[in-house]
Amino acid sequence: MSVPIYTVDAFTDKPFAGNPAGVCLLEAAQDEEWMQSIAREMNLSETAFLVPHAGDGFDLRWFTPSVEVALCGHATLASAHVLWESGTLGARDMARFHTKSGVLTAERRNGGIELDFPASDVKESKPAAGLVEALGVEPTFVGKTTFDYLVEVKSEREVKNAEPDHARLGELPVRGVIVTSRPAGGSNGTDFVSRFFAPGSGVAEDPVTGSAHCALAPYWGAKLGRTEMTGRQLSARGGTVHVRVEGDRVKLGGNAVTVLKGILV
Repeated sequence: MSVPIYTVDAFTDKPFAGNPAGVCLLEAAQDEEWMQSIAREMNLSETAFLVPHAGDGFDLRWFTPSVEVALCGHATLASAHVLWESGTLGARDMARFHTKSGVLTAERRNGGIELDFPASDVKESKPAAGLVEALGVEPTFVGKTTFDYLVEVKSEREVKNAEPDHARLGELPVRGVIVTSRPAGGSNGTDFVSRFFAPGSGVAEDPVTGSAHCALAPYWGAKLGRTEMTGRQLSARGGTVHVRVEGDRVKLGGNAVTVLKGILV
């Protein structure tokens, strides 16, 4: 069996920035153990597996090196990019994905790619025991989504300088933890900044997290009175996500660059 596999940097317009994802194009579904082994071998925050869906679009699943996840933005962006770049989809075709989080779509827009994802409500929550201590920050707000904790702090400096205890964070019963704030003055059109830690899912810090912006967009949109915003994730690689809130959906916009093509044998 020869299977095409790609490494794509997502939410960036230049190589070796943004968030790298593996993308594996399959002709038929494979068992979970095989997919998990490939994701472990790729050793990226997520590897996406695509199989043609009976009827239309593609079945899409995402695996970290440790577990399967229910939603992943950057690997979906990378998947759409590969489908167009490889000629699997025509340049004007919409990419349609059947996933554990419902049907997701992607289309080319304004020179980039825009994903249509479900919005994630943030409900104020008492922090789990050890959360604040593990993050080492002083929260102004703690909330919880379906997947994650969201912690707002006072400044961009606090977001940048956070040095969490990953072992303690990994013990929390959530996918990950978002830390966010407004940007420092004069941040070139950025409306909010964030970082995302998910050691319990096998990813100490994710470089750019599209699915976290499904919560960040409505959260900051309500605070700022805006429906269109730009988020900057302050990981070492860094990345930019353009967001647009439309009812119970969030449009996530960004670019992607292929850095590696190969064949699984």
